[in-house]
Amino acid sequence: VVTRGAVQSEGVRGGFSLAYRVLSGFEDTGRARRGYFIEGLGAAQFATGATIDRLRGFSTDGIATNHEPAVFTLAATDPANPYGAALPWPALEGGHRPGRKAGAIVVLVDGNLAVYLEKGGRTALAFTDDVTALKVAALDLARAVRENLGKLRIDKVNSEFIIGTPFGAALTAAGFQINPQGLRLRA
Repeated sequence: VVTRGAVQSEGVRGGFSLAYRVLSGFEDTGRARRGYFIEGLGAAQFATGATIDRLRGFSTDGIATNHEPAVFTLAATDPANPYGAALPWPALEGGHRPGRKAGAIVVLVDGNLAVYLEKGGRTALAFTDDVTALKVAALDLARAVRENLGKLRIDKVNSEFIIGTPFGAALTAAGFQINPQGLRLRA
């Protein structure tokens, strides 16, 4: 789904006005559709028919489903991370704010931002109190450390010392070890 925010965050030459003309041409030829597909992304949204059908498949309309959550650990600057580009960062009390910064990491659980890690990982922001979401986020973060990062130390979450917090407990269960500064995992 292409939106004004996505075009602006990617720095497309000509901006959204040029992209809008191109996408309108795609709509005229049947290669794209214009509509309001995702709530909160603005009125000017363009997508292919296959994308729209896939989005309809994700719609639950309040129906309870028992499924394994989809978890993704990404660079904050990855185009697959919609936060800070197509979507605003969720509100969080306190002065620290996330951003699409090089070296920062996000963990998405079912498309929702669960955890944000600053570059180097010392400081984390948890955007959920859901224990299940924190557990799967911690497990996927541990997997990412073992497969790609090599090591990670987290000292604080939401401006609190990490040990004794729900996210700290989830990280410990995922294999992070307690050290004097916080929690650490080495591959």
